[in-house]
Amino acid sequence: MSSADFTHDHVGASRDPDYCPPGFHHLRERTRLGEGEKVFRQAADALFTWEMHREMGVGIDASADRAAPDVDVTVTLAGLVKAPCRVVWASEEYREAGWAYGTLAGHPESGEEAFVVHRTGDGTVWLTVSAFSRPARWYARAGGAATRSLQHAYARRAGKILRRLATRGVQDA
Repeated sequence: MSSADFTHDHVGASRDPDYCPPGFHHLRERTRLGEGEKVFRQAADALFTWEMHREMGVGIDASADRAAPDVDVTVTLAGLVKAPCRVVWASEEYREAGWAYGTLAGHPESGEEAFVVHRTGDGTVWLTVSAFSRPARWYARAGGAATRSLQHAYARRAGKILRRLATRGVQDA
């Protein structure tokens, strides 16, 4: 994958949820989704098929039906703000499934955001949304702390929506 189209260096660095390059803001939100293999599988499926994003009410225009490296996706917020991205990594393992996208030209922010579903040894299923970003457009810069608050609210909403999707048809999740 060429990093030439991205609006940031450190392409793929979001694989480490604690990483934040100098000059960027860090975000990390963790949400308990439920328990068990079925919850994990449903969460991973909703994440990889863009269902979580669509259920959040954002527009998704993706070059593939599933998140995978090099898939281009434009997220549209409130029908007004278009945020072009490209998936920089994806991983589907026994206890962990997730992916991240990096920002492309025209995105209001510069950086990466990762969505990872993890099943612990006791069966508890978690979503971790992590990101590093900084404003790239004038309106994102003008928003300052309010823009960062909106990013955190978006990550918390992702957890609530994915919890609902992951526990469909599951008793005592």
